[in-house]
Amino acid sequence: MDEVLINQIFMEHKEKICCPSCGEKNFTDVKRFNLLVKANLGNFTEDWTKEPVYLRGETCQGIYINYKNVMNSSRVKIPFGIAQIGKAFRNEITPRQFIFRTREFEQMEMQYFVSPEKEMEEYEKLRKDRWQYYLSLGIKEKNLQWRKHDNLAFYAKEAYDIEYNYPFGFKELEGIHARGDYDLTQHSKFSGKDLSYIDPTTKEKYTPHVIESSVGVGRTILAVLCDVFTEENLGNEKRIVMKFPKKISPVKVAVFPLLGNKPLLMEKAREVYKMLKSDFICEYDDHSNIGKRYRRQDEIGTPYCITVDFDTIEDNSVTVRDRDTMKQERIKIEELKGYLIKMLEL
Repeated sequence: MDEVLINQIFMEHKEKICCPSCGEKNFTDVKRFNLLVKANLGNFTEDWTKEPVYLRGETCQGIYINYKNVMNSSRVKIPFGIAQIGKAFRNEITPRQFIFRTREFEQMEMQYFVSPEKEMEEYEKLRKDRWQYYLSLGIKEKNLQWRKHDNLAFYAKEAYDIEYNYPFGFKELEGIHARGDYDLTQHSKFSGKDLSYIDPTTKEKYTPHVIESSVGVGRTILAVLCDVFTEENLGNEKRIVMKFPKKISPVKVAVFPLLGNKPLLMEKAREVYKMLKSDFICEYDDHSNIGKRYRRQDEIGTPYCITVDFDTIEDNSVTVRDRDTMKQERIKIEELKGYLIKMLEL
């Protein structure tokens, strides 16, 4: 519809239109708005606006373009999925809420190709799997909820979002959609390529239906950070600790000498660190007192801190301190690798 006509209609009804949240009526004139980010390739001196290129608004279109090549070269059978991760760009987004809403973001998408009669069965399986995935990251189930889409796209059969309870409320974390055969039929129509599938057993020919999972990497990271952030009162002191599940903790083990000014302890601690660093993501720290070192590791979520003390020189044992319980245990150095593998569930 023409902008002039739209603005004319808008002006006629302007007094009746207000924001449903705040009641304000300070709307601007109606304008055209491109949801994609416009750019150019090649010669900068020519009028590039005549033939612009656009940064992709989603990652899934590349999957549809590669679908037939993947199917033929990999000789996969329906059902099968193609997953991709990469940058996406949205021009309509107003950046806010830390890394939750950005114009440039990392997106993970999977298109799972299924037979028409199996679409909703596979869709429900995917919903259960994706819910369990977030629980496996250590996210508390009470902070997750499903939201069913009220207004579906004309081609969609079903759509749900998994929402997380961020500090600013429940917001979308992941979208899971049953998209029917619309995507492949449109690519087939405009490319002129037959994207149908012939079942090798039944010889039935059909265009596969698609169920999709679309995830923002930044939103997932933010949800995990919010969920594991913990403040604890220890007498008159406050302890900040990131209680990551052990398998996703950025650093698994930290090694300290009890005192950072005793060469004998420092040398022994470095031996322990060198022994462990090829098997675990480790840090060595001999700065400040032992209490401050513990707090630094608590703040980055390190599950286990190992302290080399004067008794270590005598009995070849070290003190292993658990991040969550803060309990300490003496472990022989030769048993340390096996102990950590067991406790870290590696």
